[in-house]
This record gives sequence, structure tokens and C-alpha cells, in this order.
Amino acid sequence: MGHWLNRNVIEPGKLPLLLALTSFVLTFVITRVVTRLIRAGKGPFGNVKAGGLHIHHVVPGVVLTVVGGFGAVGSSRHGFGAALCAVVFGIGAGLVLDEFALIVHLDDVYWTEEGRRSVEVVVLTAALVGLVLSGFAPFGVNDLSDDELQDRGSVIWTVAVNFLFSLVALSKGKARLAVFGVIVPVIALVGAIRLARPDSPWSRRFYGRRPRARARSALRAVRHDKRWAGPSRKLQDWIGGKPDPDPNRSLDRH
Repeated sequence: MGHWLNRNVIEPGKLPLLLALTSFVLTFVITRVVTRLIRAGKGPFGNVKAGGLHIHHVVPGVVLTVVGGFGAVGSSRHGFGAALCAVVFGIGAGLVLDEFALIVHLDDVYWTEEGRRSVEVVVLTAALVGLVLSGFAPFGVNDLSDDELQDRGSVIWTVAVNFLFSLVALSKGKARLAVFGVIVPVIALVGAIRLARPDSPWSRRFYGRRPRARARSALRAVRHDKRWAGPSRKLQDWIGGKPDPDPNRSLDRH
């Protein structure tokens, strides 16, 4: 069964990546279910403490990520060892990124508005890995023919141009388009040619003496946020749980 899966469903050598993605997503889902039960005071689960210190799940996550990562580097791309390391790494990455906001803020912001960033990063990571599994390669290298891949100049030129598109999109305040554009270059191109957001580095640098551009940028940002902010927040709440309106109450509830 595993042999058939490896040969007919996914490309050779990508089974560890599939296992890592699956364990990553499952770990995040299970972790969110457990933390939401703890938050609601239901079930047999509770916070892990040692000597009165709350041990966040990012701690075992870091350990598992290190073990899985070094194990993957030290093993081949095939066999049970590679599969096991992929699963361990995926579990560790799921635990770590579930508390990404805590790492950024160096504070327990799990059930606050800032904690939404963890859910966003997990969804973004899963989507990017899914694209790689689907056959996409960074910066459009997968679009090159065999002859072009033999020409180093063509590869370097393709990577440089697509990297530039992503960089411009990022400087225009379009982080999501820039990140996805690393895998699908046309997405970065869209972000690069559209107006920059009013609070972006590009806007401050190039729209300072262009009042019409600033006005159009601000108006487009307001319309975009009004259209997508609500649905995005509802999706994040459905996936990760609704933030606590009182940040002080969230500190002892996961």
C-alpha cells in the first residue's frame, strides 16, 4: 500500500513531506481542540506545570522539531527512518507554530487579538507546503524546461526576477502575496504591480509627493479591509477559537 502510494499518488521522495504536513495539521487541530476544552473547563485536560511554572506546548514542540530536523538531515529520503523523522518534525512544528504569537510577543497572548497571528501562520504554512507537494517549486524553477535547467544563467535569472517581484510585493505591504509568490510567481507579480498599502515602506518612499496615489492607496486599503477583514476574522475564530475580550482572563486558561 505504501509502495503504491509513493509511486502513484505523490512524486518519489515526497512521502516524508506528505507525512510531515499531515502530522503538522493534525497536531495543530488536536492542540486547538485540547486548549479550547481547557479554556471551557471541560474534559480531563489541564495546563502542564512544573514547580508552579506553566510549561507551554511550544517547549516540547521545539525539542521535537530539533530532533526531527536533525534526524531528517542524518537519514536518507526513503525508508522508515525518514518517515519517522518527518512525523516527529511535523508534530514539533505544529506545536511551535500554534504558539507563534507567543514567540513574537514574548508574552502569553494565546487567547488575545495578537494570538490570531498563530492561526494565520499555521494556515499559511500548510498552504505553502501543500503547493510544494502539488509540484510547485520556489521562484518558478518548476516552469523551466530541462534545457533551461541545464543553463545556470537561465535559472539564476528566473530566480532573481521572481525574487524581485516578491520583494516589491512585500515592500508594498502585501505580505501574503509576497509569501505565496515565492511558490507561484504570478501571485507576487500581481502584488508588485498593484498600489501599495498606505502604511507600507513603498508608500512612504514613493507616494510622499504623490497625493493622488496616497489617496487612492488609502481608499483601496479601506475597501479591501472592509470586504475581507470580517470573513477572515470569522475563519480564524472557527479554526482557532475566538479571542477573549479581556486579555487578563486569558493568562490562566490554556
